[in-house]
Amino acid sequence: MGFESIKNSEASSSTHGLVDPTSPLLPPHPSAARLSSQPKTFANVFIAIVGSGVLGLPYTFMRTGWAAGALLLAAVAALTFYCMLLLVRTRRRLERDQDLSKIVGVSNIACFGDLGLAVAGPAGRAAVDAMIVLSQAGFCVGYLIFISNTLAYLFRLPSNPSPFLAPKALYIWAMLPFQLGLNSIKTLTLLAPLSIFADVVDLGAMAVVLGEDLVTFLAHPPPLRAFAGPSVLLYGVGVAVYAFEGIGMVLPLESEAADKAKFGRTLGLSMFFIAVMYGLFGVLGYFAFGDDTRDIITTNLGTGVVTVLVQLGLCINLFFTFPVMMNPVYEVVERWFCGKRYCAWLRWLLVAAVSLAAMLVPNFADFLSLVGSSVCIVLAFVLPAAFHLKVFGMELGWGSVAADLGILVLGLALAVSGTVSSLQEILSSVEVS
Repeated sequence: MGFESIKNSEASSSTHGLVDPTSPLLPPHPSAARLSSQPKTFANVFIAIVGSGVLGLPYTFMRTGWAAGALLLAAVAALTFYCMLLLVRTRRRLERDQDLSKIVGVSNIACFGDLGLAVAGPAGRAAVDAMIVLSQAGFCVGYLIFISNTLAYLFRLPSNPSPFLAPKALYIWAMLPFQLGLNSIKTLTLLAPLSIFADVVDLGAMAVVLGEDLVTFLAHPPPLRAFAGPSVLLYGVGVAVYAFEGIGMVLPLESEAADKAKFGRTLGLSMFFIAVMYGLFGVLGYFAFGDDTRDIITTNLGTGVVTVLVQLGLCINLFFTFPVMMNPVYEVVERWFCGKRYCAWLRWLLVAAVSLAAMLVPNFADFLSLVGSSVCIVLAFVLPAAFHLKVFGMELGWGSVAADLGILVLGLALAVSGTVSSLQEILSSVEVS
């Protein structure tokens, strides 16, 4: 939520990479006057990462235990930050090596897909593109699930056993014509002002939820558990990775930073702040409602005027963020099938597919775990480690090689096991419902 301008800039941003401040600087950015200061870079990282995944953290902490959830969140934040720096360092090395740049045919690495092309050729770009399509479409499925579940909670309709006629599905059907129209817009410039609205709503909603959580906990503290056992740890990892998904924005953000030598420090500070905020949000949400914590924490808050306005604001925000988040999907798919030409019917087909998928998923947090465990882990951990290892190769010390291989193996193991675990959770929820 609220990070559309960052995500959408991946295709056009010129880039420079810098992690090691002792290395020589690259030529100055041609529009240096418009580069981001450290405070602005900090804010951009916050906007790019914080999204709807935070609303599923209290339920996740209920499943894993509050201490286990907090530890998983911190570990995922640290590993995500490290892998972001691997991407920046890899790009800088490639752009500095003019000979290699000529060989792979890439002189300006503007985004994650360009980096994949530079490192592994067309197969590398295809792998990154496929993961971006799946992750972005997954986020949009999550948006529709949140909106429809929230509306079904606030404005109840008669129940129906069919997944395509259930109250949640009826709200998705009602949104479909409007989404087809919004997603037909060739340029998203007209939607850009909604970024400010999205940021205000995000922060306002979180503040309201935190305040309600604290009041509820102090009035009636429920029984709590710190650790729920190893069987649900994979579930927690998936949601945490989803919540910190932002690996695709790190290259555009770094290239727009005015002081690139301090980009790593600013990025680390942003990630630390977000991790603390996420942890507080998840812990207080679980502390307030205990085992009654729902998959979307805002539905625990009742139907007071303020909480209803917050929930409706979040729904409106995500409704208009949907076409912006789908834009990277359109860029990739239209490049694959239409020679980079605009294709309305292909966009409509994708919107319809995402809408149908949202109707079939019963639980918001379960779906977050599935997306996080599958494509987000590959994007955030596996590909950065693999690219870094291939580009630097034998130049790395044994410790760095071991770290890259460790992340690679861990990421693949978590992706496979976490995906299986999340699918089992979703299928069991379908059977119960």
